[in-house]
Amino acid sequence: MKTEKLDIITFGRSSIDLYSQNIGAPFNDIKGFDAFVGGSPLNIAVACARLGVKASLLTAVGNDKVGEFILDFLNKEGVNTSCITVKENARSSAVVLGIEPPDKFPLVYYRNNAADSQVTIDDVLNANIENHRILLINGTALNIEPSRSATFCAAEIANKNNVDVVLDLDFRADQWHDYRAFGLMVRAILPKVKIAIGTEEEILAATLNEASQVSIKDQQISAPEIKGDIDQSIAQLLELGIEILLVKRGENGVSIYKNDNTREDVPGFPVEVLNVLGAGDAFAGGFLYGILQGWNLYKSCRMGNASGAQVVTKKGCANFMPTLNESMQFINDKGGF
Repeated sequence: MKTEKLDIITFGRSSIDLYSQNIGAPFNDIKGFDAFVGGSPLNIAVACARLGVKASLLTAVGNDKVGEFILDFLNKEGVNTSCITVKENARSSAVVLGIEPPDKFPLVYYRNNAADSQVTIDDVLNANIENHRILLINGTALNIEPSRSATFCAAEIANKNNVDVVLDLDFRADQWHDYRAFGLMVRAILPKVKIAIGTEEEILAATLNEASQVSIKDQQISAPEIKGDIDQSIAQLLELGIEILLVKRGENGVSIYKNDNTREDVPGFPVEVLNVLGAGDAFAGGFLYGILQGWNLYKSCRMGNASGAQVVTKKGCANFMPTLNESMQFINDKGGF
């Protein structure tokens, strides 16, 4: 009997996120933290689930209380956790984050011996990727073995089974021994990818020639300053075989680049920003929802922009992803698609 396909499986990081309770306070003056969950693929899976998508998450946690915390949240959200393994000799990862709007969001990753980096080829083979419509993979999972090989394996399985592969570039500079290694891995996997999603900085990072092009201020690991020619970088990535490249531009929305050399800009929704962290993951969830409904790229990106706009007004990531009713009401209130 043929198995009914699930909508999407996301693969990569998962963590406990400790967000400053003292909005606007310098990091050294933080008095307490709220415990949420995070990690780009986890956030995207939750964003999809809250919109009504049948979402699975392929990751790993340690045999620890943080792992239990992550799994408990995902199960309550309705994300399929059957693909998540518990690694006995690794730890669930953690992130500590400050919130100093409008433009300072320092963060510290605790990912030494991270369980989600220990996802293996066997874990991928057991995840039934072929029973999903979309596989979303993540750039950070390419930084170390065995998750690097597991990511390539996942993409290969998807390609063989007509599962669309989406890559979230997810450049986290301090997770790479050499910034240029990020680009080497991304460019190696792009021929297996249909749609890639990234900020201008992440796209520049994927085409770096010199590590000196990258600078990080105020420990904003997720938002480095990167020098380069964005148009050349976009063209270089499109030449590697992807059909679509989505360039996230913050409050300016997103630009859709196709391999036929066309560009379409999709406006965002203006809001007052509290915290930018997680906005890109919310965008991905909203965008993928639209794609799964059969919407065109423009409408799907508007849905993604709406999700991102709602999350930047909140203090966390996965815990604050909007529901379908919330997003539709938000879009209607802002003038529609």
